[in-house]
Amino acid sequence: MKTLIIDYGMGNLRSVQKAVERLGCAAEISSEPGALRNADKLILPGVGAFPQAVENLQKKQLWTILQNTGDKPFLGICLGMQLLLSASEEFGRTAGLDAVPGQVCYFRNNENFPKELPVPHMGWNDVRQKNSVLFKNLPEVFSAYFVHSYYAQPADEKFTIGLTDYGIDFCAALQKENIFGVQFHPEKSGEHGLQILKNFLEL
Repeated sequence: MKTLIIDYGMGNLRSVQKAVERLGCAAEISSEPGALRNADKLILPGVGAFPQAVENLQKKQLWTILQNTGDKPFLGICLGMQLLLSASEEFGRTAGLDAVPGQVCYFRNNENFPKELPVPHMGWNDVRQKNSVLFKNLPEVFSAYFVHSYYAQPADEKFTIGLTDYGIDFCAALQKENIFGVQFHPEKSGEHGLQILKNFLEL
């Protein structure tokens, strides 16, 4: 089974690859359209701005492929998770992959978000997980490492498989069939993060 980490110029791809290797598995890093089509599993990491990520993926001719991945297991990490949604309000409105219906929102645009909390949300925080194959062998509440200013807001709560409280409850993990996303960085989240990657690789 071939696992591919998608290179579109945004994010520390090697840290994800090293985490996979720690599990005794292999993952190729590539930006080649043919490699994406031939992979059995896809991991889309990402750090940075939503519009720039969309532009990079389109320039590399990867966008259309990601909209048509079929039943391959797909994991979006941080910005990679946000790209799975319908649109983001970062720097205006930018359309996403629309794999999971919903929006990406700025913390401070939520009227219930406490003014005294810093943005970005950075550091360790608890994730309250719902029953998902992605969280097999994990406790009901586990800690993970976050760095983000925007959060996913799926259109239907059935897509949310993990919640985190940072002034407001927000979606820390989502799933729609074979498509998964985590707002935190599993590659930086210790043994719990490695377990999540292991669960994904075993799908």
